[in-house]
Amino acid sequence: MSATALEAARRMLEDAALETLPTPALDAIPSKFYDAFVLRGLKVLIAEPRRLLCSLTVPPRLLNTGKFMHGGATASLVDLVGSAVFYTAGVETRGAPLEMSIAYLDAAFADEEIDIEAKVLRTGKAVGVATVELRKKNGKIIAHARYTKYLASLSKL
Repeated sequence: MSATALEAARRMLEDAALETLPTPALDAIPSKFYDAFVLRGLKVLIAEPRRLLCSLTVPPRLLNTGKFMHGGATASLVDLVGSAVFYTAGVETRGAPLEMSIAYLDAAFADEEIDIEAKVLRTGKAVGVATVELRKKNGKIIAHARYTKYLASLSKL
């Protein structure tokens, strides 16, 4: 690997991480900020046993430099809605995701309304598995994910 290629990788990451706010302002952001940043505007259309159907009009804040929804925003929606669907199966959990496998199949653009559907495939004593799909209103799949989560029980204290 050439030193030029290594330097280019370093520059790409460090330039992307340049602060847009002063460090004290960034440090003052509450820990739940990221979830709210991604979920703001999400509507739950259907909540039934083992299934959630949500809708979101893609906000400009979730776009990448290509002007379509950032893959990280998609992964965050998979994580957050994937976690929430376990509540519809009677599993109240604060556990961590173990695995997310996401196939990115199409792009979503600013102001486009999309559906996010999550279904519980299995809940065991310690692990649950769900699928999460992001779709355009015409049914075209934006992303399809399998989501595996550790089902840590909530403390009864």
